[in-house]
Amino acid sequence: MQAEIKSSNQSLDKDARYKTASEALLAPYDLDLPALQGVLGGIMSHRVDYADLYFQYSRSESWGLEEGQVKSGNFSIDQGVGVRAVSGEKTAFAYSDDISLPALQQAANATRAIASTGGEHRTGLIQRVPTRQLYLPNDPIASLSADAKVNLLERLEGFARKLDSRITQVMASVAAEYEVMLVVRHDGVVAADVRPLVRLSIQVIAEQDGRREQGMAGGGGRFDYSYFTDDVLQDYAQKAVHQALTNLNAQAAPAGSMTVVLGAGWPGILLHEAIGHGLEGDFNRKGSSAFSGRIGQKVAADGVTVVDDGTIAERRGSLNVDDEGNPTQRTVLIENGILKGYLQDTLNARLMNTAVTGNARRESYAHIPMPRMTNTYMLNGDKSPEEIIRSVKKGLYAANFGGGQVDITSGKFVFSAAEAWMIEDGKLTYPVKGATLIGNGPDVLTRVSMIGNDMQLDPGVGTCGKDGQSVPVGVGQPTLRIDGLTVGGTA
Repeated sequence: MQAEIKSSNQSLDKDARYKTASEALLAPYDLDLPALQGVLGGIMSHRVDYADLYFQYSRSESWGLEEGQVKSGNFSIDQGVGVRAVSGEKTAFAYSDDISLPALQQAANATRAIASTGGEHRTGLIQRVPTRQLYLPNDPIASLSADAKVNLLERLEGFARKLDSRITQVMASVAAEYEVMLVVRHDGVVAADVRPLVRLSIQVIAEQDGRREQGMAGGGGRFDYSYFTDDVLQDYAQKAVHQALTNLNAQAAPAGSMTVVLGAGWPGILLHEAIGHGLEGDFNRKGSSAFSGRIGQKVAADGVTVVDDGTIAERRGSLNVDDEGNPTQRTVLIENGILKGYLQDTLNARLMNTAVTGNARRESYAHIPMPRMTNTYMLNGDKSPEEIIRSVKKGLYAANFGGGQVDITSGKFVFSAAEAWMIEDGKLTYPVKGATLIGNGPDVLTRVSMIGNDMQLDPGVGTCGKDGQSVPVGVGQPTLRIDGLTVGGTA
């Protein structure tokens, strides 16, 4: 699943991203690498273990259409620098939206309070990190005019309304971000990235006999607006309308312990929330995860293999380098039911005496990095989706998920199904509404009894929250059969 993107004419020069970052973040303020190394040297002279400077420039926009009219629109520009020093388990952090040498020196002075006793650490020689090219450094905001963006939403609305006369309301939105980052570390590592990101969403309301139901769809990734062709728009419209019309005919969901089949793709959000967070290094270093100290032990059913892969071309959760300047990678977390490792940033990897996995992520220059997921998914098994459905005498098929809540420490979760069906005698019989899945992530892994051969990644809509920070992520899985899962219903 790993791939790299090439431009239509030729590969970009390996320093092109650094050049862009330098022109946007350093040159306007008369900064250069020797000056930045001097700032870091001042921090390291106070005997800290690690220090870095994280520069960021970002532009973002969003457009919202409702009932054929633009009802909302936002545009923002932000830039700044974060200064971090780490000593043992302690982190000192300061940030400023003023990118200048005096501001950097002032922020650096604020981080020195955590200095530990011990030998002096020196700064390293400057070394630029060559990065892969998982996405082109295009500016998606500039890829369409304002009129064309509105027209994009109008076409999406039109496609949805043409599908069924019961569609009474359509809300569509599009958002884009263009981000340039540069990280300079005390060990001499310098890394830059240019990160495009777009997302398109549609929500429809269907009405029949006084009953109203909604359906939602959308997608995106690290490319520009040209991705959203009419074929893509029609696919989103069809999925949203199908979900709304299905729920119009849905009956009350039953409650109790039963066999549950999860659909492929976006239902992998359960895997991400209920299991993935428990595999992040900080929770395991602190012993607060259900997976702490269990590397090499069996934590899931046979056949369950879970990976986190930040190197998939153009995916929402992918990065050329993480927010500490380390290349992202494909990390096997669970292999055939055996726990193999955790997701690590520099701080937690050092304290746990293990390797960095390229999973340090931060929402912006005003936030400290922490170990986070990128694109997290379960690998294929050997069963067809049809075979899995046929194997169930009576149970629930959760085709798509809505919202949910998770206790990261314990793994306990509650997820609502946006589209669900009853399974009776191996067949999908009728849709149900109000089904919630209740359980414990580590326990659910042991209850997986059949794994499909139809692994899909989500369409590019995921955002993950942790400690007040939000970052884009991807999820995925094949169709799964889980035995004995608690379903909360409305019947």
